Amino acid sequence: MSTHSNHPFHLVDYSPWPLMGSIGAMTTVSGLVKWFHKFDSSLFILGNIITILTVYQWWRDITRESTFQGLHTQAVMTGLRWGMILFILSEVLFFTSFFWAFFHSSLSPSIEIGMQWPPMGINPFNPFQIPLLNTAILLTSGVTVTWAHHALMENNHSQTFQGLFFTVLLGIYFSILQAYEYMEASFTIADSVYGSTFFMATGFHGLHVLIGTTFLLICLIRHYNNHFSKNHHFGFEAAAWYWHFVDIVWLFLYISIYWWGS
Repeated sequence: MSTHSNHPFHLVDYSPWPLMGSIGAMTTVSGLVKWFHKFDSSLFILGNIITILTVYQWWRDITRESTFQGLHTQAVMTGLRWGMILFILSEVLFFTSFFWAFFHSSLSPSIEIGMQWPPMGINPFNPFQIPLLNTAILLTSGVTVTWAHHALMENNHSQTFQGLFFTVLLGIYFSILQAYEYMEASFTIADSVYGSTFFMATGFHGLHVLIGTTFLLICLIRHYNNHFSKNHHFGFEAAAWYWHFVDIVWLFLYISIYWWGS
């Protein structure tokens, strides 16, 4: 069978991973429901294991196609860039819904919450303690990932590695501080609309930080294995775009929910 093609596009081979990913996602969500109602997390853990194994092998195949088989041509990378841009746009709209819910309740508090914001009984976080530190951490991580990108464009392997390493380290540090903040919180997600909007918005942002940190960690490992070059590094570029998006969302969260909303 000839591997030659008369077009620049990548027609993917048959793969079991979309089906396995669907099974993993279904098992995870079913396990989450079982955990909430039966207090049994075994099915949830199984779903996570299936999903992690599927993701690892799927990413392995894509890395093989792009790095070793040369199937990601300029036309393919253009399509991938547009796909990432549209994905980030969908994430913008996702977070817009949380900000909408927050401002809907905070700009005109209803009588059910005492016509005041924050509602009576809610003791919000001091915006000049851990939230301000986390803001500094994410802004610094934005600088380090940009440093890594510029170093990669200049074929500076060691500085790219250092920039990515510090970005991953800062992402982990942010997640640890947010987990500590949640443990110290004087209110829960069940405490009025303030608790609901606070934990939904900051919690989903925290999940995106974990995803972005993993994304950058994979890029760090790939860079160590010389998978990226000056002209062929879309995997890293996508991770950097995603991380900058996470940074910008945090700035809006800090200003609106932590500072103005408190």
